[in-house]
Amino acid sequence: MQRDITPPSATGLLREAEAAFEFPRLAFRLPGLLQGPRGDGGTVLVLPGYGAGDASTLTLRGYLRWLGHRPVGWELGTNRGDVPALLPEVVERLRACHRDAGEPISLVGWSLGGYLAREAARDEPELVRQVITLGSPVVGGPKYTTVGALYARQGVDLDEVEAEVDARYDTPLQRPVTAIYSKRDGVVAWQACIDERSPRVEHVEVNATHVGLGFSADVFSVVAERLASPPTAD
Repeated sequence: MQRDITPPSATGLLREAEAAFEFPRLAFRLPGLLQGPRGDGGTVLVLPGYGAGDASTLTLRGYLRWLGHRPVGWELGTNRGDVPALLPEVVERLRACHRDAGEPISLVGWSLGGYLAREAARDEPELVRQVITLGSPVVGGPKYTTVGALYARQGVDLDEVEAEVDARYDTPLQRPVTAIYSKRDGVVAWQACIDERSPRVEHVEVNATHVGLGFSADVFSVVAERLASPPTAD
């Protein structure tokens, strides 16, 4: 399928250095964020992005814990980017969290972690309350990201992966999804974060780099509001 989407340029990737400014912005807005809507003790499974592990989501999980949620890491080590191998592991982690909680859980995924969260919810909707994605490439897989070239050098057919991603849409998403994206994203083309095929997806634009999404005050505010809201009726 031909799409009018191109991966971010090298200039966009250089812009990711601005992620360092997200920490002082977060600190400045922290008093207000700490007064955010309270959670009800529900479990929130947080998935990291490509090349990262649970350490990358410590700040977000700490904030959610403060608000009264029960955030947990994915406990699968580094996100190695192998979706066919990782998705069954994420589904099993989801099942384990659901058994422990005794109720549907929320999923928050950063970048590729968000794609895995969506697809786990697609496969096991009865286990999921809602999904929130942060800069997640839901169109084309890695094709419209700066790591696409790395996949290609490893022998991955990006067009074939894109077709496989498209085929997953034949099974509709049944749980609500909030897709947070930024036009300043220097890793994932923001257009690849837009799901025009799933009616239960709401898109929210923020102003952050891709790396900064996990520490952005704007993102934290949206996540807090969504997690505190009751899921919409089926």
